[in-house]
Amino acid sequence: MRASIPTTSVLGVPVANLSVPDAIAETNRLLNHPEPAVLCFVNAHSANLAHRDPAYRRTLLAADLVLNDGSGVELAARLQGTRFRANLNGTDLIPLVLDLAACQSHRVFLLGGRPGVARSAASALAGRHLGLRVVGHAHGYFPPGAARSVADAVRASGADLLVLGLGSPAQELFLAAHLRRTGVRLGIAGGAFLDFAAGRVPRAPRWMRESGVEWVFRLGQEPGRLFHRYVVGNPLFLARVVRERCFPRRTSQLPAPEISEPPARPSHRRVEQ
Repeated sequence: MRASIPTTSVLGVPVANLSVPDAIAETNRLLNHPEPAVLCFVNAHSANLAHRDPAYRRTLLAADLVLNDGSGVELAARLQGTRFRANLNGTDLIPLVLDLAACQSHRVFLLGGRPGVARSAASALAGRHLGLRVVGHAHGYFPPGAARSVADAVRASGADLLVLGLGSPAQELFLAAHLRRTGVRLGIAGGAFLDFAAGRVPRAPRWMRESGVEWVFRLGQEPGRLFHRYVVGNPLFLARVVRERCFPRRTSQLPAPEISEPPARPSHRRVEQ
């Protein structure tokens, strides 16, 4: 992340503190920069993962832009006497990036979700963003050994922008290991964005999103999968934030990741192109 970008630390991870227009401007700079770049989002869940997973933590520290997602990290900022200028969650920000891609004729590849989700998302997004060029899509249920082949398929498509929905930390580790191989200019770790775009998972009502309690709605939709993340993870995150606030310690700067192959969700299904 550029030194000129203001940041707020979330469990030792520097998170950009930007307005929506500034975040889009920085994303545009990365998308048009000659070197490939990574954009990640940090919420309470991913901060918990980074706290205990050194490889994932290194990917966040090495990312070109890390943005804040959700009320948990906002509370962490407030406990440090500051605030984030905006909630820059991927589900709301990525459509703005796709508008940017459409206006500049950048080609997009969608990677992630269950079989059929990326295909449905591609169709839906092409209808919502005039001029958007989705040049390829693939589901995220490929075996670990197929990651390089998937990266090669992205390169063959000629994509400039790669939006992933593999879940954390798999999506960030995939980018850390294979970004250059894909040939894209910008890789975005988009979490559940493809599921939302495809209509597989409904979004919370606007009042819940604006009140910072979208997680309650998501928990009600998928209690089995999200119970531990929210009911156990949120209090654990807050406890860690309070401990860091009350007992600060120096956080060593870890080196950039050296990853040969990221973990992927096992599947015997063929990767869709």
